[in-house]
Amino acid sequence: MTNIASYIDHTLLKPEATKEQIVELCKEAAQYVFASVCVNPAWVATAAVELENSPVKVCTVIGFPLGASTSETKAFETTDAISKGAEEIDMVINIGALKSGDLELVKNDIAAVVGAAKGKAIVKVIIETSLLTDEEKETASRLSKEAGADFVKTSTGFSTGGATVEDVKLMRKTVGPDLGVKASGGVRSLEDVQAMIEAGATRIGASSGVKIMQGLSSDSDY
Repeated sequence: MTNIASYIDHTLLKPEATKEQIVELCKEAAQYVFASVCVNPAWVATAAVELENSPVKVCTVIGFPLGASTSETKAFETTDAISKGAEEIDMVINIGALKSGDLELVKNDIAAVVGAAKGKAIVKVIIETSLLTDEEKETASRLSKEAGADFVKTSTGFSTGGATVEDVKLMRKTVGPDLGVKASGGVRSLEDVQAMIEAGATRIGASSGVKIMQGLSSDSDY
């Protein structure tokens, strides 16, 4: 597998993450030329400064990790994050609305973030697969595509499970060849990454990017 680093969003979303750890994350990402660093919104400005002269993008999370904030709040978070240097937005869908069958709300919620990004950032939609039936996974993926998102993403890493090969295959089949699919949560080794890519993933969210690049396994989930 060539250029594994270009698939990886080097991630640190733990609430106790310190500035020193965020700076180190950025240094590692620049060294390996990962696709992005993925950090909580409060650290976007710090990451943007650290990666100013690097091709590594700054990614942040919106409505995270529950997806239960309002569409207006998610749109504001998106605008604010982009103003501070975010170039990629990973938003969580309104999971409760999906499970309630309110598909219009789900689609409009995604569209609000896509609209706020206004071509300044790509949007990845976290559907939280561990909480959904296969039918709901298909529906969430389809709505993400219809709302103009750039990617669908498996998981926050903070729920009851992470990415699986089966879910990645299902999401890829649903969105077709043109949208990105991001596998996130529990991807800890080079073998895991390769399996996800073979299943159809075009991006990998992992906190173990350095160890993955070294071909090692890690016990870290996020």
